[in-house]
Amino acid sequence: MPDTPTPGSAVDAAAQAATLRHGAFEDAQALFAGTLFVAMALMLFNQAGLLVGGTAGVAFLLHYVTGISFGKLFFVVNLPFYWFAWTRMGREFTLKTFVCVALLSLLTELFPHVMHVDYLNPLFASLLGGLLLGTGCLFLARHRSSLGGATVVSLYLQARYGMRAGKVQMLIDGTVVLLALFVVPVERVAYSVLAVLVMSGFLWISHRPGRYVGH
Repeated sequence: MPDTPTPGSAVDAAAQAATLRHGAFEDAQALFAGTLFVAMALMLFNQAGLLVGGTAGVAFLLHYVTGISFGKLFFVVNLPFYWFAWTRMGREFTLKTFVCVALLSLLTELFPHVMHVDYLNPLFASLLGGLLLGTGCLFLARHRSSLGGATVVSLYLQARYGMRAGKVQMLIDGTVVLLALFVVPVERVAYSVLAVLVMSGFLWISHRPGRYVGH
């Protein structure tokens, strides 16, 4: 016969959950750091002429075609996903995601004025950018946030059905990047695919269901 939880054990579990819960300052520094890492990765990709998946990849494609800044396009492309996040992931997740998307849009507009790389090998950009993206998204996911789009969907599928977020992210991002074959030279698409594999592989290994219990 399975053990029946005692009132004391329930109180202990509640106390442990309260202890593990992130405070406002912890959330703020993690969300800022994660978004900053992603902004740095996107700056590298933009300078090397590479792409990324998800709504960021769609914004990059539109940027290359229209010349409109990535930050403005990224903010607009993410708007439809807020409804999905609000109804499936809750108010806290949605509000944090909105703040991070707005901050990323602002940072990508600011970066050209404060940082410039004179030479950037596209292979190095894809490897470093992929790791920065994976690290930034991991920070955000562990503090119940995202950068919208495909990340919202992948985190929902992991939380609801136990599907690994990294695997779902890889499938979505790979599809978006392959669509770039109609806009970007094949060599750049190949480097972009490598960046997606590095990012998604990092998330696949590091963000497993049930491994991280703080929230």
